[in-house]
Amino acid sequence: MESHVTATSDAETEQPTGDLTLRTMAMPADTNASGDIFGGWVLSQMDLAGGIAAGQRAGGRVVTIAIDRMKFIRPVHVGDVLCIYTRVGRIGRSSMEINMEAWALRHRYGQREKVTEAMFTFVAVDEDGRPRPVPAEC
Repeated sequence: MESHVTATSDAETEQPTGDLTLRTMAMPADTNASGDIFGGWVLSQMDLAGGIAAGQRAGGRVVTIAIDRMKFIRPVHVGDVLCIYTRVGRIGRSSMEINMEAWALRHRYGQREKVTEAMFTFVAVDEDGRPRPVPAEC
């Protein structure tokens, strides 16, 4: 009996990691001259998603203090739905790392592809903007 094994690439089998935190559609106004979505637009969407996740974990206001790494894997195109997944990583006294993955649903309904991954650091702050402790998890 012959066995046939079909090889699949990591891109075909990889799944998003974390919680779906933000979904938005890439629009024509967000493109460069080549028609690809600006990396800065993707970065800003990831900052929004990271802020949501960090704010929920901190139970209040947070600010972005660092983008420790950001890797653009594939371009985002007009009409793609950008889905950003977040995962809380290391938590310090007032800071926390938020690991993020951005995935594109091609042409709103099509194949899902990982387009960007990043790790941002946020700090919990009080009403005066001073660092405050991140509460222990309940």
